[in-house]
Amino acid sequence: MKKFLIVAAAAGIIGGAPLLAQASPHDDLVAFRAFFHKRFPNVKFASYKDGIYAVPAGQERRSAWEDFISFAPPYEDAVNIGKKLYNTPFANGKTYASCFPHGGLGIKQNYPYFDASTGDIVTFEGAINACRVQNGEKPYGWGKGKLAAVSAYMGSTADGKKIDVKVPNDPRALAWYERGKRHFYSKRGQLNFSCADCHVYNSGEHIRGEVVSPALGHTTHFPDWRKKWAAGAGDNPLGGLGTIERRYTGCNKQVRQKPFKIQSDEYKALEYFETYMSNGLEVNTPSLRQ
Repeated sequence: MKKFLIVAAAAGIIGGAPLLAQASPHDDLVAFRAFFHKRFPNVKFASYKDGIYAVPAGQERRSAWEDFISFAPPYEDAVNIGKKLYNTPFANGKTYASCFPHGGLGIKQNYPYFDASTGDIVTFEGAINACRVQNGEKPYGWGKGKLAAVSAYMGSTADGKKIDVKVPNDPRALAWYERGKRHFYSKRGQLNFSCADCHVYNSGEHIRGEVVSPALGHTTHFPDWRKKWAAGAGDNPLGGLGTIERRYTGCNKQVRQKPFKIQSDEYKALEYFETYMSNGLEVNTPSLRQ
């Protein structure tokens, strides 16, 4: 992919679109869906949870993908590890269930959310690590490993539930949303690309041997299992698993920008915006991606 991006930048084939005009989150959501409906008129809205396997360019790979996730999902061991960690008591005798509504099960569809008491955005992984700290445990490392495993298990219990992220009528929440939106549409890095350049305007196109995923549905399946991550992980059963912010860091590197830190305000805002844009799609955590 990196080689293609370099060539594309030199040839000028990826055009820069201006930042969207000021609009309400709902207006943005309607326009976002309308764009993808026009771009892929035969793709049903509900199918966008399947990423590249929903769009025409990914259909040739869909059968093999379905076989993998149906009969030999590579993330199965990681989810089982996450379940064990979730059920293992902390030193004080409590578990993750003590920190979340409904014991933390079947709630992934509501994350990230704006916390009016702190003015902050709470991501799912952020809440998991906060739970550990509240119970006298050290936080897990961000982006992968045990944190991703616990998140994948807890997220899997919400499979089939529709994403329902709120942007309340609070200036602080709207500021977070606008920050994420600005990040999504702003160009960055030496290659001067925005998230939207690839995942909106060039979604569904081929980049050498890969297909560019549509932004609609991006957040439905994280943490996910990526073949690229697994390839360098050896026998580590958690090696192929990563959170969406791990993916953000990889995208930044591909456009030759120094990544932000995981759980930085930039990434939290971006995840807030992207997840809101996928409202109404079903959670399918984890899943398999290229």
